[in-house]
Amino acid sequence: MNPDVQRELIPRDDTLHLIAALDDIKAKLLDAAQQWQLLDGTGHVPTTPSYAELIQHAADAQALSRSVVQLTADFARTDHSTNRVGSTVLAHLSTAATMSSLAAPHFAETAETALSLRRPSGPTDRQNQEYRMVIDHATARAYLRRTSESLRDAAKELNNHLDIHRFFPTPAYRKSPAPPPPKPSTRHR
Repeated sequence: MNPDVQRELIPRDDTLHLIAALDDIKAKLLDAAQQWQLLDGTGHVPTTPSYAELIQHAADAQALSRSVVQLTADFARTDHSTNRVGSTVLAHLSTAATMSSLAAPHFAETAETALSLRRPSGPTDRQNQEYRMVIDHATARAYLRRTSESLRDAAKELNNHLDIHRFFPTPAYRKSPAPPPPKPSTRHR
């Protein structure tokens, strides 16, 4: 195998493991973006939005972000992160880490605003607060979706990389050759 190509290859098992981890986190992010809703069935902010539920969105988003950031940090420490494919994957992971980190604060802002709705205020103030909640919550969910898109792009790059492995089969482990049989002795007795 060409040494330059060999240096560029991320081992197949490492690649498959990383793809599985990316797919797992991506699915969790998409599920969260889909499930975590602010608006009721009529498309309005509930009269008394649940602070506990909204702050839980922030806590869960932060846990998801931690997983993304840790995965990114782990990959960045590998030798493979500096080759052509690894650099591209790392760029996608870096974007995912940034996007995921931005979701939790917006969920927390939504929860904080939900608390302020409990205080008496005029209809215009309440409407402005509701708009702010909707925007913050929608923004947080958008960050979750963008994070999953970046993870999808990283996995796609790794899947393309696996195709290269087909052209360079892994060399089979060879046993050391058996010692040659002894040569017949030329000495006569």
